[in-house]
Amino acid sequence: MTEPDVSDIREQLVDAFDGADYPVTTPMDLLPALPNGPATTFESGEFSMSMMQIHSTADVDPKERFPYESPEALADDIIDGLQDAGELPE
Repeated sequence: MTEPDVSDIREQLVDAFDGADYPVTTPMDLLPALPNGPATTFESGEFSMSMMQIHSTADVDPKERFPYESPEALADDIIDGLQDAGELPE
């Protein structure tokens, strides 16, 4: 079993969301930036999740978190949510 590299997942998220028009105010604002829409998959080691799975697992509540001013801030919240859910190591 290969443990996922959290910094690699974060970099993939930043790269995927870099093309969005910031600030983004809803998850729907992010879809055009994703190369395969909600089916865009992020992988490292044993970790593999589509954006749709990440959205339902990471519990990034749009009312509490949006708007986002940068892809880095968004990626950090997603990583925190996946770590809180036990999907990524701390």
